[in-house]
Amino acid sequence: MNPHRVILLGFSVLVVNVACQKDSTPKAPEGSSAATASPKLVLRVGHFPNVTHAQGLIGHGLTREGDGWFEQRLGTAVEVEWFVYNAGPSAMEAIFAGSIDLTYVGPSPAINAYVKSRGEETRIMAGAAIGGSGLVVYASSGIKAAADFRGKKVATPQLGNTQDVTCRAWLIANGLKVTQLGGDVDVLPTANPDQLSLFERKAIDGVWTVEPWVSRLELEAKGIVLIDERDTITTVLVSSARFLKEHRDLARKFAEAHAQLTEWIAANPDEAQRLVADELKAETTRPMAPELLARSWNRLTFTNRISREPLEKFVDQARSVGFLKDVADLSRLVEVPR
Repeated sequence: MNPHRVILLGFSVLVVNVACQKDSTPKAPEGSSAATASPKLVLRVGHFPNVTHAQGLIGHGLTREGDGWFEQRLGTAVEVEWFVYNAGPSAMEAIFAGSIDLTYVGPSPAINAYVKSRGEETRIMAGAAIGGSGLVVYASSGIKAAADFRGKKVATPQLGNTQDVTCRAWLIANGLKVTQLGGDVDVLPTANPDQLSLFERKAIDGVWTVEPWVSRLELEAKGIVLIDERDTITTVLVSSARFLKEHRDLARKFAEAHAQLTEWIAANPDEAQRLVADELKAETTRPMAPELLARSWNRLTFTNRISREPLEKFVDQARSVGFLKDVADLSRLVEVPR
């Protein structure tokens, strides 16, 4: 039976050749084959250039090397294409547009997309990472509590992404008025690399972001972490509902390969960090110092476990900042393919 062909729509991905394969790189299960077949079903997967997306970074890097972790577990009839996004809302727009099938993403954009589509477009298939996010201020700012941000500026990665929603909800919960255009605090959605340069110039007073940017702000810009979110869900694996329905066996195999990779990362932190560093360099053109990556890694727990209950706090946060209006039926939000 010839596999279905999935057509790529209009998005491009950063492609850079990197040679970083070593003997300790994770290998295919016994009996797998690297042989190619044509035509292939093209599986399109998104992720961010963040340490919190380690599974996506390692998967992308091994695909780039021709030693794909996912390809070896999905079979020779499947080709994996990787797409890089700055933050969650962009990735979810790509899911809606049919440009990608799966993506690593923060929980808030995933939930927002689910609610806005009334549960018709997206599903969370697995967990990926906990921790690795937080609020950083510069040491001499005098900021010690939410009230100290009155009249200040705080940067987040993108409007509506997990850190943006969390930041706004925290400020509002502490009595400050926050709107998309201002209020008592200016919350400024800003790409992560730009956050660093603005912070170094003290053009902003704080940044709520994820690793490795939390640690970069500490080490390179003399920031201090005011809020360290080590127990908060940072990354989940999301599927389009259509892909999950039409290619359920493939979705199940991908979820299993993701779980195996997550276990491998936990068991092999040094090699996992090397692969993450190699792929980050490929995607950003800038090497990451080992001590920076190690510092980031210590704030993270990688896990594929997921359930609906811990996600409900993100629904409450999104409502509190006005990003969700309707009462959401979350009964179909989490769907682990069996």
